[in-house]
Amino acid sequence: MYQQLTYQEAKELLHKTEVIVIDVRDQASYEAEHITGATHLSVAELNDFCKNTDSQTPILVYCYHGISSQSVAQYLIDQGFSKVYSLMGGFESWRSHHYTSGTKKT
Repeated sequence: MYQQLTYQEAKELLHKTEVIVIDVRDQASYEAEHITGATHLSVAELNDFCKNTDSQTPILVYCYHGISSQSVAQYLIDQGFSKVYSLMGGFESWRSHHYTSGTKKT
C-alpha cells in the first residue's frame, strides 16, 4: 500500500533518500511551477514508466490537491512498486509552505 505524506514528511524524504518525484498535473501547470527534480508524467505515459523503472525505487507522486495522486500511487503499487508516496494536499500544500521550486520558464 502507498503511504500519504504531509509536505514536511515529503521534504524530509527528499533530503534523506533518492526519490523519483512525479508530477501528474497538466503540462502547463508543471511548466509554470513544480517541485525541483520532478518529472511530468501523464496517465498515458504510466505504462512506459512502469516498464522502464526499477520497482524498488521510491516514488513520490503529487497532483494539484492530493486527490488524483492517490489513484496514481495505487496504480504504481498494483504494478509492483514497493515504496510509493502520495503528497497530501498536493502541490498547493507544498507551495503554500514556501517549498516551491521550479519557476516559470522565460
